[in-house]
Amino acid sequence: GALPAFCKTYDILKDLSIGAKITIPFIMNAGVGEAEVRGFALRLKTASSNTYICPVLYSTDWDREKSTVTFELGEEYANLFVELRKAKGLTYEEAKKTMLEDYMYYACLMVKAGDADGVVSGACHSTANTLRPSLQIIKTKPGVKLVSAFFVMVVPNCEYGANGTFVFADSGLVQNPNSEELAAIAASSAESFELLVGEKAYVAMLSHSTKGSAAHADVDKVTEATRICKETFPEVCVDGELQLDAAIVPSIGASKAPDSKVAGKANVLVFPDLDAGNIGYKLVQRLAKAEAYGPVTQGIAKPINDLSRGCSADDIVGVVAITAVQAQE
Repeated sequence: GALPAFCKTYDILKDLSIGAKITIPFIMNAGVGEAEVRGFALRLKTASSNTYICPVLYSTDWDREKSTVTFELGEEYANLFVELRKAKGLTYEEAKKTMLEDYMYYACLMVKAGDADGVVSGACHSTANTLRPSLQIIKTKPGVKLVSAFFVMVVPNCEYGANGTFVFADSGLVQNPNSEELAAIAASSAESFELLVGEKAYVAMLSHSTKGSAAHADVDKVTEATRICKETFPEVCVDGELQLDAAIVPSIGASKAPDSKVAGKANVLVFPDLDAGNIGYKLVQRLAKAEAYGPVTQGIAKPINDLSRGCSADDIVGVVAITAVQAQE
């Protein structure tokens, strides 16, 4: 079947021929090989689209002279930073020092000032260090209580999900979500799936039990999360608790959960905890040779994403493209 536009990594920028220019600073870190970034820059050029401006900020581990971002706006951003953190007593000198020592702050201030639309960070920031500046400066989306992370999984020759495309959540951030948090992850993930893939989301709350087949406190957490999600986000098509096979295989869904609107056709898989979500995406990536784009954050007012270590040029293009789609929301 047809892959979503952002998965065609070579044609990506032609596919996203949007009217407005999207500016996404890319923070170059020691964890990302220069060859990958060169490949990524080349890919942007060969797509011959002026839709994207992708200024590169080299972190202090690299040669700062290579940065394609001018620091003329440093003073303006430092003043903005001071204003945003005045309750914490941040001084102008501290603001300027922080900005130039950690480019994640600089990039987030670019977004806050309206000079950029999102940020992609190279691999040497831990996810926590990527999120801290974004939550201090950009804040969460209105009405969103929890920031979470997902992967877009594109499985070759697969009839399940949306022609083999799924969202797996949370696979990168929230360690051991409670029922309320799982419900919030489900709602955010449904929205992200519909935005990026352009199809209706069918959300499965995964467990080792289907509809009461096993009794355990871990199962109760997922059942309660499903109830909360249905009540709080009635627009989301969600069901649980479901085992993985009942969630995605139509014949097994029909036999194990005959009354479910989701069983057998789920394309958004919500895992009960980070262990399951992280192991699950890596299993599918390595054994099913799936493309795994992420971790993509959801719930921040603007798209802020980081790359995992060992990313390829295609991975960088994929995450930048997802960030651009999120920025058009």
